[in-house]
Amino acid sequence: MKLALTLAGIATSLAFAAPASAAETAPATTTGVGPWEPAPSAPWTQPAGARCDFPVHGEPVVDHVEKRLLATAADGTKVVEYRGALVVRLTDTDTGASYDADASGHAVIEIHPDRSQRWYVAGPVLVGFAADSGTLARGFYTLDGLYTLDIAADGYKSLTLYAGSADALCPRIG
Repeated sequence: MKLALTLAGIATSLAFAAPASAAETAPATTTGVGPWEPAPSAPWTQPAGARCDFPVHGEPVVDHVEKRLLATAADGTKVVEYRGALVVRLTDTDTGASYDADASGHAVIEIHPDRSQRWYVAGPVLVGFAADSGTLARGFYTLDGLYTLDIAADGYKSLTLYAGSADALCPRIG
């Protein structure tokens, strides 16, 4: 719990920090932590070549994820915290081979009006990368450890892994 509170506090502070010289022009921020609410994950399917060489279906088999709003900036940027158990079954729909990926990490995510995001994460999260659209090769990964993930408005993903691993999942089911 201490890590969760620390992660939430650091991310909220970083999300709205302004340089000392800009203190007079810092955006107004509404803080007031909202209540926890369910944040279920929907099943999904990716065609062959999108993330793996074969078609993949993802289906939550354990989903106890919840979220709460931590802050909203004057520009509309929201800071949302996520926690809870999540296990997603990845299935190669051509062969039926599957793997259950633990995605039960704790994240604080800045969601900007232009749809870009910055994730501050501790623990495992399941992330897909398209070809030439990020700092990892095309595929699905369990990212585990301490890291940030920046997602640009165009979908490009930049991973900064401070401690941990990126486990490629396509080879586990293909």
